[in-house]
Amino acid sequence: MSDTPQLGPVPQRVAVDAEQVRRLVAAQFPQWAGLPVRPVPDGGWDNWTFHLGSRMSVRLPSAAEYALAVDKEHRWLPALAAQLPLPIPAPLAKGAPGAGYPYPWSVYEWLDGEPARADRIADPVRFALDLAEFLAALRRVDITGGPHPGPHNWYRGGPLRTYDGEARRALTVLAGHVDADLAGEIWQGALDARWDGVRRWFHGDVAPGNLLLDGGRLAAVIDFGTCGVGDPACDLAIAWTLLTADGRQAFRERLGVDAATWARGRGWALWKTLVTCSYTLDDADGSVAARHVLGEIFAEYTATAGTRRHAGAGEL
Repeated sequence: MSDTPQLGPVPQRVAVDAEQVRRLVAAQFPQWAGLPVRPVPDGGWDNWTFHLGSRMSVRLPSAAEYALAVDKEHRWLPALAAQLPLPIPAPLAKGAPGAGYPYPWSVYEWLDGEPARADRIADPVRFALDLAEFLAALRRVDITGGPHPGPHNWYRGGPLRTYDGEARRALTVLAGHVDADLAGEIWQGALDARWDGVRRWFHGDVAPGNLLLDGGRLAAVIDFGTCGVGDPACDLAIAWTLLTADGRQAFRERLGVDAATWARGRGWALWKTLVTCSYTLDDADGSVAARHVLGEIFAEYTATAGTRRHAGAGEL
């Protein structure tokens, strides 16, 4: 259920309703024709999501750009699932265009859980460690044949500089509303932080809506539409967008993240937050949430910079 801003023009989305999904299922998978179809509330932006019976879901890309991920997910999710410590979506069938719907689509097993939210997490540090364990396992998966960054995942896992123009446009819009000088300093530091070039698997959209909780604990990770192999720093953005300060520290230590990778991860979080802030200047609810995240980024960066300066002074 991606809530991540996308690079470039907003894709032209198509609408899908439950009756259309019923016709698609009945025509292509008659064994499931009698099952009820219900829309999933807040089912995401990249895909329209529907319940199919009680234990399956139907996901239909909302635009041609998002449909590029369908074949990738069917190819790679079963291979990844066997090597990960938490459940991920299991594709059961791949549908074809029909009933007026123009793209390939998928049937998945339904995964129970509620989207992560700070007030739903029972133990923030335990949650952070569980998420780090999941990402560490994902990074250990053999990358042979894995998809490199490209249009299929909006260049997640590629150079952060891909988003430089978008970030700087957001800074221009936000001038006078946020500390644009500090944000610019953080952004430039992220661009300057070098990647070692070692490709690893990444999820690409580790966002609250894609982390499912059961009893306040991390229970599953969903929506691998932006996954691939490349620089995994993009998966660190969650450290600022959801984790507490203590959880963030535990998360970083468990993953063993070096300073350059951490800076790039902070850059991914900053890009997403700046763009969101620029879109929500006139939306009080959206602006409050985005500005809270921006405050987390500023506070953590300032504290880290202060520690570096203090250490430097001691060495002198």
